[in-house]
Amino acid sequence: MSDVFTTHILYIATGSRETVADLTGDCEEFLRQRSAGRDGLLNIFVPHATAGIAILETGAGSDDDLLAALHALLPADDRWQHRHGSPGHGRDHVLPALVPPHATLPVIGGRLELGTWQSICLVDTNKDNPNRQVRLSFLG
Repeated sequence: MSDVFTTHILYIATGSRETVADLTGDCEEFLRQRSAGRDGLLNIFVPHATAGIAILETGAGSDDDLLAALHALLPADDRWQHRHGSPGHGRDHVLPALVPPHATLPVIGGRLELGTWQSICLVDTNKDNPNRQVRLSFLG
């Protein structure tokens, strides 16, 4: 693989509860190691049918607000056609339509160009799958 494109997989343990996991530090470390200070694009992709990537503020309640909003939009009950797993698991399969499984962000001089309060987060509402992979790819 050329040095123009490089990739790395993060292994994230999300446990048995819904979570918004901040990946910003992992993304910054990946760029420190692989970008060589170049401009380019960072793509973050979660190859799972029940998780997504969000850019939002964390630590001030927005992560909990996002989970509450998802509960309101996608209740964990028996209305879903997809019915295996935990009660209401069908909603987890609808999540990526609202919180996409990817994000692409600008990198300038080897550093993420995020806004002051923006963080890169894995959003996982699937309590049945406690381990996730997140692929980080840098195109310089």
